[in-house]
Amino acid sequence: MFLPEKYAYTMLDRAIEKTASDIHFTPKENEVEIYFRLNGYRWYFESLPLKSYHTLLGYFKFNSGMDIAEKRLPQNGTIMHQNKWHTYDLRLSTLPTKVTESLAIRLIPKDIYPTVERLFLFPTQAKALLGWIKKQSGMLLFTGPTGSGKTTTMYALLRKSIELYGYQAITLEDPVEQQVDNLLQVQVNEKSGFSYDIGLKAALRHDPDIIMIGEIRDEHTAKFAFKAALTGHLVMSTIHAKDAFGTISRLKAMGLSQVDLQETIIGVASQQLLPVVQPLSNPALRRAAIAEILTGDHLIQTINETPPSHLAGYQTFQSLRNKAYALGFTKISS
Repeated sequence: MFLPEKYAYTMLDRAIEKTASDIHFTPKENEVEIYFRLNGYRWYFESLPLKSYHTLLGYFKFNSGMDIAEKRLPQNGTIMHQNKWHTYDLRLSTLPTKVTESLAIRLIPKDIYPTVERLFLFPTQAKALLGWIKKQSGMLLFTGPTGSGKTTTMYALLRKSIELYGYQAITLEDPVEQQVDNLLQVQVNEKSGFSYDIGLKAALRHDPDIIMIGEIRDEHTAKFAFKAALTGHLVMSTIHAKDAFGTISRLKAMGLSQVDLQETIIGVASQQLLPVVQPLSNPALRRAAIAEILTGDHLIQTINETPPSHLAGYQTFQSLRNKAYALGFTKISS
């Protein structure tokens, strides 16, 4: 007899043991294939008969607060999972398919907090980002593909800013990714009308030193965030763009002027995760971040329409991967 609770617990522990970041359920005609995302790549785990998968899916939907009867619309939910060592937030997402519903689960550790120094492959890049939080006002922007560690980097910088400078820090997130002590974390809910814009206006009344906005999604939020940065607050956020140069272009498309960008942005970091060869200083580290960093003169020239790849001394992803390969940190080169 298939026991969904027992199967779910065993599968989740296997995924955690292998340090998977996500679990994917891919429906076929008579079965569902399960994959773990490890170090950025999908690896086959095993298959389930369709009947067993439906039972497992019902278990996950019920426990994560989804509507079990709703099978035609995408849904999202959350579950907490605890093993012998750590507690994890599970972010569940369903998507209707021709056969049934697919399911994706993201595993987010609640009590594992890497520092900026441990996140980045090159110490000079970690040092550059830590220098940004010494500023008392301005805008810090992070971009990169989903799962590249942008939010993890922002959390690490927030924790450091509280530790070093005693900042009053507030986050606006959808959803809240990590629980952090001494940090005011606000859950944005666009469906109920509690947008980033409304949350940002309310947060400014709480006398913050630093504000983290989960994502700049639209022109109105972008302009309000930049206004907050201009009026004596340190603001950090993510934004969807191809690379650091694309971030500047995206902001201009949102109606921000060249003067606004020059006076407000402290730095832009476009981030990627690189598989690393063991062992490094941290034996548990399977991937480390590298970043194209725009700041100082490089930032000013980029705002003035010069692609950063044309600037002397600017480190592109290609040059960073080549450096990591030459130093023996990775087997991947450009």
